[in-house]
Amino acid sequence: MTMTVTDLLSYEDALEAFDPVMGLEVHVELGTRTKMFCGCSTTLGAEPNSQTCPTCLGLPGSLPVVNEIGVESAIKIGLALNCEIAEWCRFARKNYFYPDMPKNFQTSQYDEPIAFNGYLDVQLEGGEVFRVEIERAHMEEDTGKSTHVGGATGRIHGASHSLLDYNRAGIPLIEIVTKPIVGAGARAPEVAKAYVAELRELIKALGVSEARMEMGQMRCDVNLSLRPHGREKFGTRSETKNVNSLRSVERAARYEIQRHAAVLTSGGTIVQETRHFHEEDGSTAAGRIKEEAEDYRYFPEPDLVPVAPSREWVEELRAGLPELPSVQRKRIQADWGLSDHEMQSVLNAGAIELILATIAEGADAASARKWWMGELARRSNEDGIELAALPITPAQVARVAALVAEGSLNDKLARQVIEGVLDGDGDPDTVVEKRGLKVVSDEGALGSAVDEAIAANAAIADKVRGGNLAAAGALIGAVMKTTRGQADAKRVRELILERLAAQG
Repeated sequence: MTMTVTDLLSYEDALEAFDPVMGLEVHVELGTRTKMFCGCSTTLGAEPNSQTCPTCLGLPGSLPVVNEIGVESAIKIGLALNCEIAEWCRFARKNYFYPDMPKNFQTSQYDEPIAFNGYLDVQLEGGEVFRVEIERAHMEEDTGKSTHVGGATGRIHGASHSLLDYNRAGIPLIEIVTKPIVGAGARAPEVAKAYVAELRELIKALGVSEARMEMGQMRCDVNLSLRPHGREKFGTRSETKNVNSLRSVERAARYEIQRHAAVLTSGGTIVQETRHFHEEDGSTAAGRIKEEAEDYRYFPEPDLVPVAPSREWVEELRAGLPELPSVQRKRIQADWGLSDHEMQSVLNAGAIELILATIAEGADAASARKWWMGELARRSNEDGIELAALPITPAQVARVAALVAEGSLNDKLARQVIEGVLDGDGDPDTVVEKRGLKVVSDEGALGSAVDEAIAANAAIADKVRGGNLAAAGALIGAVMKTTRGQADAKRVRELILERLAAQG
């Protein structure tokens, strides 16, 4: 039975009838200088096919050599994921034809991965912790890149011709495969997103990859099936390939739950296939019939010796692991005195690294958090972009905080300075100079403005003299209006009270 993209069951009805079962396969492109099995550069942006050699092109007589840093990175990832590290493992050939794979096989690992049996705990909204069990993390190489030209969608269907770039062929990958994720229920899409987010932070903390999903350095395949409530056997799965953002991981899982449910409740049969995710509407479309492991005709790679990391090396790498994100978050929450809700807001905004970098540039934690979670978060929401994508650096935010701390800016002026930096007017000091935004600090000018405010608001001044100090706010407002918001409100209040006290 063929279903269209509009044949979806409501999410609530789908969950009422079925339990979702997920499996997530995440590919991480390592940040090594050279490829996994040869010495070709991995630098981005080079001319197509300029970073290739007989080995990564699979030419006869060429022999691969394992990248030691690639192995080291795989072990670090395995340790951070609480995996067992194999004492002996080897590579295998995964055989299938695809134009962007010049050898017609991928050098990967099959039944003997370097890391296995691990887990990663992820925190969901509301504080619930969900444990995702890891089946394996294994080493392999990336394929080349196909560019389909002449079609409307950028895919091969409808294209007039295709271009192949093998610069990426052979770049080191680590594939991290979960065990079946069950028991998440209606929160399955949220679990998928939280898992990939946590994994991305972990990878970045290890320093083995920048893990930039928008650049393909980390991508996720979302496997999903449904089973009726009470049944043990898993349903037939679909695999949505190469999903490259956290939001899209969540949307892909949700869409597939609704699509599977619509097919099954209509008496149809799920086809085991790969699917493509469409960012524009969150839908998926059929790709190709999905192979089973035996279809790949795995066999041990004869040109590579087994990898046998010594226990001493493994323990040395374990001892050298950095503070992992989950541990860091607990420490930061305690250090900054944040509630669970406040910490979740910082996490949701993707602001931790930005705040830490701003602190490293000299700002205090409260000021750094205030600007990133306040004015800058508001601007990122308005512009519809990630906080980290805003055209302002932690050093510039730290400089704004320093200008406020030294009294050169008040909060209102600081917001205008940030706006100027974001609009491309230069660094904070340049914006202050160009726009004339310094706080009025001349005591004579402030005194005159205070005297004018008192004279123009005699009734309010009498209230303050009578002990109603809250009424001073109106006088402060008058002074701020006169100085176009460029006075230090705290100093203005002091001068008002001094003047009124002296007048009896």
